[in-house]
Amino acid sequence: MIRRQVRHQRVASDGVELHVATVGDGPPVLMLHGFPDNWTTWSRQADPLADAGFSALMPDLRGYGGSDRPPTRHAYRLRQLVADVVSLIGSRGAGPVTLVGHDWGGVIAWVVASDFAPLIRRLVILNAPHPRIYLRRVLTSSQALRSWYVLAAQVPVLAEALLSAHDHWILRRVLAIPGAGPGSWEAERIDAVVAELSRPGALTAALRYYRANAWPSRLATTSEKITVPTLVLWGERDRALSTTLLEGLTALVDDLRVVRFPAAGHWVHLEEPAAVNRELLDFITA
Repeated sequence: MIRRQVRHQRVASDGVELHVATVGDGPPVLMLHGFPDNWTTWSRQADPLADAGFSALMPDLRGYGGSDRPPTRHAYRLRQLVADVVSLIGSRGAGPVTLVGHDWGGVIAWVVASDFAPLIRRLVILNAPHPRIYLRRVLTSSQALRSWYVLAAQVPVLAEALLSAHDHWILRRVLAIPGAGPGSWEAERIDAVVAELSRPGALTAALRYYRANAWPSRLATTSEKITVPTLVLWGERDRALSTTLLEGLTALVDDLRVVRFPAAGHWVHLEEPAAVNRELLDFITA
């Protein structure tokens, strides 16, 4: 749980309003969640960042949590998601920010850092593939089998029915962290995420990220080399994303540091928060 006061606001972005939770006061660290999370996924990073003199800005991406849910698929294309982040940074009016992204939030962060480098001071990616590497690997490596869920998400109604069946059993399995049993903080987190996704239209909005960006041309949007200092934190036991997605990053990023966590999975920031926070703070205070 976050012990510091959480401030909530709504920020306008191209016809929608995004909910943003903020903890702390100081240089902004903008943190983007992935599927099927919301802003609370950063609960183990918010206080340490605030204690170190930063402000943790944790938005619900469009379609999630307290943010608006546009009713059309094209409203969730990657370019639109990037524009939301640019709007959030502009709303601060305080110069470059440190940008942190996990899963879909990381994919968005890669593109923002590539195409809007003057807005970014430092970039931190947690278990999220660079779009260009993902497109190369998804059909030519073990990543092809791991990406089965992307195809499953394409079928409207059926995907929602499967994910919500038996009290969202599949979603609960996706979110589960090994070793965190019933009655733990992890069980409470999963209940809270599932409750958010049970709201009308929420699960469909989350799935539209996959449906709106299924064609390779939708992901092949970033062409510029990333020039901002970049830290990649990767849980090697990720069941959805292979470590082969780390190969080739040095050709796309000028200033890169990669830290692997052999015992962690997809939610590395929740599984090994102390180590992740140490790496994160060392990097952004350098």
